[in-house]
Amino acid sequence: MKNNFPEGFLWGAATSAYQVEGGNCFCDWWEWEESSGKERSNQACRHYELFKEDFAIASGLGHNAHRFSIEWSRIEPQPGKFVQEELKHYFEVARVLGGLNIEPVVTLHHFTIPLWLAKKGGWENPRVVFYYLRFVEKILEILAPQVKYWITINEPMVYAYHGYIAAAWPPQKSSLFRAAQVKKNLLKAHLGAYSLIQDYYRKRNIPAPSIGIAQSMQAFVCCEDNFRNRLAARLRHYLFNLEFIDKAIGKNALDFIGVNYYTRSLVDVKSWGIKGLLLDICEKHKNFPLNSMGWEIYPQGLFDLLCLLKVYNIPIIISENGICTQDDNLRWSYIYEHLKQIKLAIDKEIQVKGYLYWSLLDNFEWDKGFAPRFGLVEVDYTTFKRKARDSAFKFAEICRANSL
Repeated sequence: MKNNFPEGFLWGAATSAYQVEGGNCFCDWWEWEESSGKERSNQACRHYELFKEDFAIASGLGHNAHRFSIEWSRIEPQPGKFVQEELKHYFEVARVLGGLNIEPVVTLHHFTIPLWLAKKGGWENPRVVFYYLRFVEKILEILAPQVKYWITINEPMVYAYHGYIAAAWPPQKSSLFRAAQVKKNLLKAHLGAYSLIQDYYRKRNIPAPSIGIAQSMQAFVCCEDNFRNRLAARLRHYLFNLEFIDKAIGKNALDFIGVNYYTRSLVDVKSWGIKGLLLDICEKHKNFPLNSMGWEIYPQGLFDLLCLLKVYNIPIIISENGICTQDDNLRWSYIYEHLKQIKLAIDKEIQVKGYLYWSLLDNFEWDKGFAPRFGLVEVDYTTFKRKARDSAFKFAEICRANSL
């Protein structure tokens, strides 16, 4: 049937440990919340305790895949000291998913790092690659037989930009040089993890896994069609969307591309100069509906990006796509319109293998706190009661049917 998705398509949702677990007090973000006066994550969604309930909900909604992350600071709260109880916890997380026939998609680094590592310079420190790979090896020891899909790094460019250029996230530095060093170390970490994971599975005769990154991508669209805007759009598309992928594929170290897509960026360069070319945007001509954080809803941008990624000829998983809104009808429209664009891409023989909505649960949205509501499942932050939204049930029908 023409509306069917490929057999074995991954349907589900995503979370990240810090945003849902609660109580991650050994990491850099926890201290930063305290020192910056930002809204505290505190108990978040209490997913650390309630994960079985949350995965039962996901199963009931027809999901066959779930992306989650490992909180490094739980595993290694002090340098070189690994907590067996926490390793067992994540083993149980993966085991419960498997028992529900939900494929675990495991993210090894999702923005947060242990506080001890932050005090050593975090991702600026060349030694970070050694520390990261030591952590990855411990995770492999506990999870390898249960996991087919690994995401080594979540949104490397977003991490470098917000932490080291915009100075909006810890460590709140503003330096192109430092940002470049961070990008370099993140790439080295990915390349090292790719080899480490492959070797680990091969030596133990475990079927080869699929290893990728989750790359935040925007559709860069010119506000006015002029040479300066076109140049800036191409430059941003390469640096923000493609550079990391290019370098990983150049080293034969990417089995799939994870695409995190939310919105477009309207390029409107005010003046020549590197800052203008990389950062100037138009705020006046937002012609599409907005989410609650002011991001335009632009489904066509996802199709356009998938067409551009076809040249790499490797599988693609939509590792995040979602909307924060109080209007659940708008949430459902967002999901459906983006799925239509994905299906159009599949019909053009682009290898899209899965769709993971962001997020399974309402959660802690970093420096924006708890106000943005992304979840298929509503969370009452007073009682921690969960309630699947109508959009979640409509999405479930597509998941079960594997068809629009």
